[in-house]
Amino acid sequence: MHEFVLRLAFANDRLLDFAGPADITKETTEAIVNAANSSLLGGGGVDGAIHRTGGPSILAECKSIVSKIGRLPAGKAVLTTGGRLPAKYVIHTVGPVYERGNRDEARTLASCYRESVRIADDHAIASLAFPSISTGAFGYPVHDAARVAVEAVAKALESTTHVKHARFVLFDIATVKAYAAAAEKLQKAGTISPIRTEKAPS
Repeated sequence: MHEFVLRLAFANDRLLDFAGPADITKETTEAIVNAANSSLLGGGGVDGAIHRTGGPSILAECKSIVSKIGRLPAGKAVLTTGGRLPAKYVIHTVGPVYERGNRDEARTLASCYRESVRIADDHAIASLAFPSISTGAFGYPVHDAARVAVEAVAKALESTTHVKHARFVLFDIATVKAYAAAAEKLQKAGTISPIRTEKAPS
């Protein structure tokens, strides 16, 4: 697990970290979140890396899920094994494809994060790591996505029973900075209310 760049501590010992540049496939949180496509058959970016590293058991479970429920709609999430990954589980969620002017995109993106936390909590998972959902091939602007993501996860942590630690594991330094800036802006605005903020030495 990589050291955090920024950590927000909330009531009831809940932690939200921002880490990177880092590879989510190496995370040792109990679950990692995959920015999947609706077919659940793997793809590029984070999705492809998770399937390659985790091995065929992840794809086998994904195929089984699709045979039962069909394609996974955007904003929803499902759980599979972590295969050969350090993480025990993978939570697959489908982010929105960005289209300027579509007001539903932020709602759908927030649902990805909320549903992932809910599924983790339902399975008594204590820690999970997120990538930056929809900001790669799906084209969501990073600064806009960061604001939605941070608010959704921070608020979801307020009502968890089992999930105590969430982290954003971000691929490059520009994305790390965007997420840290979003957290600081949301805190200043009073949208999120951590009881303590820690920054790693630079």
